[in-house]
Amino acid sequence: MKFDVIVVGGGPSGLMAAIQAAKRGAAVLLIEKGQKLGRKLILSGGGRCNVTNRRPVDEIIKHIPGNGRFLYSAFHEFNNEDIIRFFENLGVSLKEEDHGRMFPVSNDARSVAEALIHRLKQLNVKIYTNTTVKKLIYEKSATTGVILQSGEKISAKAVIVAVGGKAVPRTGSTGDGYAWAKDAGHTITELYPTEVPLISEETFIKQRLLQGISLRDVSLSVLNQKKKPVITHQMDMIFTHFGISGPAALRCSMFVQRELKKQQPVMMKLDLFPELSSAEIMQKVLSLLKNSPKKALKNALHSLEQEKLLLFLLAQAELDPEQVCQQASPKRLEVFCALLKDFRFFVSGTLSFDKAFVTGGGVSVKEIIPQEMASKCKDGLYFCGEILDINGYTGGYNITCALVTGYVAGEHAGERAYTK
Repeated sequence: MKFDVIVVGGGPSGLMAAIQAAKRGAAVLLIEKGQKLGRKLILSGGGRCNVTNRRPVDEIIKHIPGNGRFLYSAFHEFNNEDIIRFFENLGVSLKEEDHGRMFPVSNDARSVAEALIHRLKQLNVKIYTNTTVKKLIYEKSATTGVILQSGEKISAKAVIVAVGGKAVPRTGSTGDGYAWAKDAGHTITELYPTEVPLISEETFIKQRLLQGISLRDVSLSVLNQKKKPVITHQMDMIFTHFGISGPAALRCSMFVQRELKKQQPVMMKLDLFPELSSAEIMQKVLSLLKNSPKKALKNALHSLEQEKLLLFLLAQAELDPEQVCQQASPKRLEVFCALLKDFRFFVSGTLSFDKAFVTGGGVSVKEIIPQEMASKCKDGLYFCGEILDINGYTGGYNITCALVTGYVAGEHAGERAYTK
């Protein structure tokens, strides 16, 4: 059996690659080891599928901290606005929500997956599901097909590897493609879970003193060995029974992973009032105390923070929450105000790949032609999606990476195979 292009992997990048290769006129086979195509798409965005982000391209690149700059050439060929037009041409109307996130008007990720699968069928893409690829066939400097687990060989002029990374393994992303890339001569950079909750061994975490507390619009920083911020994110956060989670924690996870190679554990800094200066916080606290001089501290300051967190921080500052305001030690109040602006604690790692949204690391982008997503090691071999050493924040950035790299890989593999 022979095809022009074989695409391995039925996630967002693979679906896009197969569509684009077929549009170029190539005879395309799409192989998915699971029962259904688009499983990761259906789970994404809380089941609503955040298909892309409408920020300017430069802003999107900034939100892809793992080798985002590599994508400039790909964005020149197919960008986020093209993604929006692509889906609307498929009949999937999109709407913009906060921070530029784009969702289907239906609020149903299945409408996105179904539109892509319908387009594959329109283009006569041959689809194999429940089919596992054992290895790729390399002959000298060329990629000439795949061998299935059953032993069957399928020939092709080009093979696109779109099997994902190791995150969310229940969708089939179990790292199969790394061995194939290594066999082709590619370097696999260190793999790690990212966009993942952080683990802390702090006593207050182990005792669950703050478990379940959700914080809105706080500032969370990862500190280096010199206690200087490596990265800061101002977003929501939640304390859990194992550490911290929520958007701010997830976005810090990649930088925690990097710092863990230099120091263990890693210090975090939490600013509960990022919009206020230290002096303004002190003024706010003193004003509350002045207005209720005979009240207990915990009652006078109740509007500052959730009770559980307020009591915890008062204890950290060695202030008795039942103490009358006018008797509170000025020095201890200074410590309390400092904690509101700069509360530090340690994290010791992250949860595993099965709890991560994204895989950090992968096929080195130094060995990929950025305008084509083609391998520099083997002719006729292309990579797209999460198997590449590219990772972004949550908010539509990773699916954007997948769709853009899938488009470019499909375009160039299809053109090469069809015209050869």
